[in-house]
Amino acid sequence: MSEENQYTEDNIRSLDWKEHIRMRPGMYIGKLGDGSSPDDGIYILLKEVMDNCIDEFVMGAGKTIEVTIRDKTVSVRDYGRGIPLGKVIDVVSKMNTGGKYDSLAFKKSVGLNGVGTKAVNALSNYFRVESVRDDKQKAAEFSAGNLTVEEDIIDTTKRKGTKVIFIPDEAIFKNYKFRNEYIIKMLKNYCYLNNGLTIIYNGEKFYSENGLKDLLEENIHADDLEYPIIHLKGDDIEIAITHSKSQYSEEYHSFVNGQNTTQGGTHLAAFREAIVKTIREFYNKGFEASDVRKSIVSAVSIKVMEPVFESQTKTKLGSTDIGPDLPSVRTFVNDFVKNKLDNYLHKNPETADALQRKILQAERERKELSGIRKLAKDRAKKSSLHNKKLRDCRVHLTDIKNPKSLESTLFITEGDSASGSITKSRDVNTQAVFSLRGKPLNSYGMTKKIVYENEEFNLLQAALDIEDDMENLRYNKIVIATDADVDGMHIRLLLITFFLQFFPELIKENHLYILQTPLFRIRNKKETIYCYSDQERRDAMEKLKPKPEITRFKGLGEISPNEFQFFIGEDIRLDPIMLDKNTSIETLLEFYMGKNTPDRQEFIINNLKVELDAVAE
Repeated sequence: MSEENQYTEDNIRSLDWKEHIRMRPGMYIGKLGDGSSPDDGIYILLKEVMDNCIDEFVMGAGKTIEVTIRDKTVSVRDYGRGIPLGKVIDVVSKMNTGGKYDSLAFKKSVGLNGVGTKAVNALSNYFRVESVRDDKQKAAEFSAGNLTVEEDIIDTTKRKGTKVIFIPDEAIFKNYKFRNEYIIKMLKNYCYLNNGLTIIYNGEKFYSENGLKDLLEENIHADDLEYPIIHLKGDDIEIAITHSKSQYSEEYHSFVNGQNTTQGGTHLAAFREAIVKTIREFYNKGFEASDVRKSIVSAVSIKVMEPVFESQTKTKLGSTDIGPDLPSVRTFVNDFVKNKLDNYLHKNPETADALQRKILQAERERKELSGIRKLAKDRAKKSSLHNKKLRDCRVHLTDIKNPKSLESTLFITEGDSASGSITKSRDVNTQAVFSLRGKPLNSYGMTKKIVYENEEFNLLQAALDIEDDMENLRYNKIVIATDADVDGMHIRLLLITFFLQFFPELIKENHLYILQTPLFRIRNKKETIYCYSDQERRDAMEKLKPKPEITRFKGLGEISPNEFQFFIGEDIRLDPIMLDKNTSIETLLEFYMGKNTPDRQEFIINNLKVELDAVAE
C-alpha cells in the first residue's frame, strides 16, 4: 500500500472544543464573510451574545442592553441575573454547558444548544466576560478560546448583569468591517419583538411601542401602503400585514422566540397558507393564492417551547409543535389568523375594500401577462439561456433542495472580455456569470410587461428564478460587475433601476452588491499591491519605493484571469446596495431616472464640487 493511502491510528485526531470551532467555523456560525452581508459571521457573533441578553429580558430580568462597537471591539452589557459566579468560565469555554438546558430557568429561549458564546470566544483574538451578582464580580479573559486571565471574585457596586467584550479574530474573519446599517437593523428587530426592551447602541437609544407594526413602518414607506397596517396580537403570536403599491413579490419578516428566521420555516408556511384561506372565506371567493399574496408585506412572530431549528444559526424553524400537549404550529397559526383577521376585516370595511381591490388588480395583471409569459418562456428556451447568457455554478446543476441557503453568487457583467475574465477565474462551484449584451433598457415607469418583452430582463429574471416570488431565488448574492468608468456606472444605474422597479425585495433583503475592483497595480521585483483608491495608491508607492511600476486599470477586461481570481476570491470587496427608509422607491427613481434633467444636473454639479473639495483637502 502506498504511503499516501495508509490509514492508521496516527491519522485519528481528537480536537478540543476551541480547535474544532476554529477549524470548522461554518458548523457554528454559518459562514465567515467580511461584513458586507448581514449574515456574515461577525454579525452572528454579536447575535449569539445578544440572544443571551434577550433571554434574560424574556425571563423578566433586565430591561436595558448596552451595545458599543468601536473599530473592531464589541461590548455588550445586560442587566439580567448575571451568570452564576462559580460557572462563569465554564459557560463560555465548556461545550454543552449552560442554563438553557434547564427549561425552568429559560422557558422560551432561542439559545438551546449551549454553543453560542463558546463560538464567540473561540473565534475572537480577545474575549472578556464579566458577571455581577449579589454585589460581587467574577471576570475572565481569553484569546482564541484559551484562558489568559482569571480574576478573583471581588466586591463591587456595579449593577447585576453580564458584560461581554470581544474582538473577532482577523485570522478567521479577513478584512472585516462592521456596518452600522446591519447592526441597527438587528438591534431594532430585537426591540420590535420585545415590548419594554431598550437597546442603547453607541449612545443611540432604540425602543418600540408597537412591535411588528413599527417593523413594517420601518421597512415600507408610508406613500407605498395600499391600506393601513393590520396589526394583531395574541398569546405567543403577533402578526402585521399590508400590501405594497409598488413591489410585485411577497415580502415576509418571520421570527421565533425573538430570533429572525430569515429562511422561514413551519410557522411562515402556516402563516402564508392561513392568509389565503381566511381571505377566501371572508370574501367568499376562490381567489388564486398568488393573487392574494402578490405585493404583500407582512411579519409574523411566534413563541415556541424548546424550538427546533434546522441549523446552528437558527434561520429556519423545523418545529411542528408549539410545545408539549399543545397544538401544532400549523393549527396554532391558522386558528389565530382565521379568528383575528376575519374579525378585523369585518370591523374595518374600508381596509377590506382596499384589500379586495388589490387582489382583483393582481388577478387582472396575472391574466394580462399570462400570454406574454408563455411567449417569453418559449423565447428563453430558444435563446439557450444556459449556453449563451448564463454560466452557472455547480451547486445549481445538482439536486439541491434550497439553493438560496448556499453561498452562491451571480456576477452580472457586460462585454465579452470582462465576462471571460470572471468566468475563467471564478470558483465554478459557487460563482456564476450572467453576460449582458450592451446597456440595459431604462425600465423606470414601465410595467411588468417589459420584463417579459425585453430579452435581457426576461433572461435575467429566469436566471434568478424570481418570476413569482423570492422564495426560489437561486443566488444569495447578486453582484453587478462593471467597469469603473462612465459607461460602467451607467450600466450599474440601469440595473439598480430594474431591480428597484420590479424586485425591490432583492435590495431590501440585502442580496444586491457592487463588485469593487482595483484601480491600480503597484509592483516592484519583490511585491505586488492592488489599490482601490488614490490613497491606497499613495500608500503603496510609499511602501514600494523607489520607482515602482504603476498600472492604471481602465476596465475589467484589462485584468487577466490570473489576477482576477484574487479579487473575487477570499479577498473580494463588495459594496451592498441599501435603501434609505426615509425615501420612497418611487421618489428615488423619479429623481434619478425621470425627466427632471435640470434638477439632476444641479445635484450632480453640487455633489461633484463637494467631492473635489474633499480631495483637495
